[in-house]
Amino acid sequence: MNEQYKKREDTAPQYDPEAARVRRAVRAEKARRRKKKRIRRLILLVLAVLLALVVLPRTWDGVERMLYPRKYEALVDQWAETYDLDPLLVDAFIRTESGFDPQATSTVDARGLMQMTEETFIWLRSKIAPDEGLTFADLYDPEVSIRFGCYYLHLCLTRYNGDVATAAAAYHSGWGTVDNLLQMEEHSADGVTLQGFPYNQMNHYVKKITSCYAAYQRIYAGN
Repeated sequence: MNEQYKKREDTAPQYDPEAARVRRAVRAEKARRRKKKRIRRLILLVLAVLLALVVLPRTWDGVERMLYPRKYEALVDQWAETYDLDPLLVDAFIRTESGFDPQATSTVDARGLMQMTEETFIWLRSKIAPDEGLTFADLYDPEVSIRFGCYYLHLCLTRYNGDVATAAAAYHSGWGTVDNLLQMEEHSADGVTLQGFPYNQMNHYVKKITSCYAAYQRIYAGN
């Protein structure tokens, strides 16, 4: 029996201080490396966040300018100034009406960038270009469309006290329709501007114009 215990004691692992020191050193080195990796990951994360804060706003601004372009900026600025309009509002109308397609033609044969019917074109021509020989087909010319559209928008804004929403309703549905609504108290409190747009197409159009105009102001004017 004693010999068995003695054999077990002889074969039992002996404590080796040097080996223990090495093991501790190895564990410490692994812990140090893990810590360095965590620090590197944290630094990379911080750098990525900082880069995003610098780059993404510029990238997003570029995306928004693509979505809300000023494709005919020179012409819009020229005729907007002539008729005392905010050029960004004109851009909002062009984007909504035709998506900046000068060849756009609606189901009711409204034509050009600012989508004008022949009846309206002939009436406006008698006012601003009676001797120029312009035809309805000339509305496919961006300058003609912008010129006539700006003048008509100017008339709408003047008639309805500068209210963009009411002017947009008139541009879309006609003065007669808007004038009738202005006589109804449920749609107008002052008889000059509309607070309600009861027709689905009119309501949808006015919302598109006002939201588009707000986007142009935010992107290009910082409003």
